[in-house]
Amino acid sequence: MQCVRVRNDANGMELGQRVGIADRWWSRLRGLLGRPPLEEGEGLLLVPCRSVHMLGMSFALDVAFLDSRGRVIALYHELQPGSRTRWHRPARYALELAAGTLAATHTGVGDTLEWGPLEVPAGATPSTIAEEVTA
Repeated sequence: MQCVRVRNDANGMELGQRVGIADRWWSRLRGLLGRPPLEEGEGLLLVPCRSVHMLGMSFALDVAFLDSRGRVIALYHELQPGSRTRWHRPARYALELAAGTLAATHTGVGDTLEWGPLEVPAGATPSTIAEEVTA
């Protein structure tokens, strides 16, 4: 799974340093089910995605829905296991982050988020970092 960094262009705050991209049917379906809670800096970017459910989840998440330009159109703070979001017609992406990340980074509706390649530490490869995020 490819990983990226995500930054809020409006305020320069970084939302995640190890955000996996789920852009295939199976990776979107599985999402974060059966995985340990996200650590600070981890997340999952679902593409395409207009709604999220928390059925079977064991921990809360922050979720931001983004349009095709990366503009935040809806936020869910600390979405609890068993709940779900509304369906957002203009959404292209859903960004799932550790609970509390959106508030800590002062991310709001209308902000634009950017993501780009993960900087790989010396001696590591993108595939080993992706394995850490998805393990």
